[in-house]
Amino acid sequence: MSNQDLSIAAKLINGGVAGLVGVTCVFPIDLAKTRLQNQHGKDMYKGMIDCLMKTARAEGFLGMYRGAAVNLTLVTPEKAIKLAANDFFRQLLMEDGMQRNLKMEMLAGCGAGMCQVVVTCPMEMLKIQLQDAGRLAAPHQSSTSAPSSSRSYTTGSASTHKRPSATLIAWELLRTQGLAGLYKGLGATLLRDIPFSIIYFPMFANLNNLGVHELTGKASFAHSFMSGCIAGSLAAVAVTPLDVLKTRIQTLKKGLGEDVYSGIMDCARKLWIQEGPSAFMKGAGCRALVIAPLFGIAQGVYFIGIGEHILKYFE
Repeated sequence: MSNQDLSIAAKLINGGVAGLVGVTCVFPIDLAKTRLQNQHGKDMYKGMIDCLMKTARAEGFLGMYRGAAVNLTLVTPEKAIKLAANDFFRQLLMEDGMQRNLKMEMLAGCGAGMCQVVVTCPMEMLKIQLQDAGRLAAPHQSSTSAPSSSRSYTTGSASTHKRPSATLIAWELLRTQGLAGLYKGLGATLLRDIPFSIIYFPMFANLNNLGVHELTGKASFAHSFMSGCIAGSLAAVAVTPLDVLKTRIQTLKKGLGEDVYSGIMDCARKLWIQEGPSAFMKGAGCRALVIAPLFGIAQGVYFIGIGEHILKYFE
């Protein structure tokens, strides 16, 4: 295996390890974010803590990890593609990978954001259905008299309140809508992930560069971790309005009185008219709390070089 192949393999392993560790740590907060973004008003959950407490009471501890299996399965290729693609585009676009060039860094981030949606879109599509299932089932635990005005992803006369599975949802979408069903909300996903990457990667590179030691040519672990956290949280909050639109569009099963959206503009218009401008920032705090450690861990894993150590062990 050549040094270049070794470098690519190490980056893929690092991205995968970072994704697995990060998702395990912060998934309950991500579940709260999805449920807060999907609810109309504050009838059910008053905030992140309230959502997590009610979820734990109603569904148990494992209820907070609904949809985690999908993420744990697909986050490895997703994070690996995102981080490796950014490195690839940086090397391609910049004569010297260490040279600061903001425009080229932003372009590299744009390329990374476009590459990752191949995995991100179907992953989030399935994850959102599983995460939101508990929110939709909650009102029926106290009253089953009101039917749900939903576009169900299941067929037949089976109870709509049985716990769904990612396999069932994926199969139904493929059977009824083809591959396009799994890529519903692709435009909204691109609108969220490209700006995120454009903001995150240059910001991290420049923050991290501030802590580079002259002797080692690298920043310390703590500095890389904090740079990833700061850049991740700021980028996450900045694109929250786009994340809200993506979540609403990708949610197939709607609760009583909840709207169905024909596209990004229709979703934005209805959200603005019915819930006001503040609705576009729903779950912003949750997103910051999810993304900050995710990318802090990712940069920490890169710093330690876990992928390199694993490959050396198997040489």
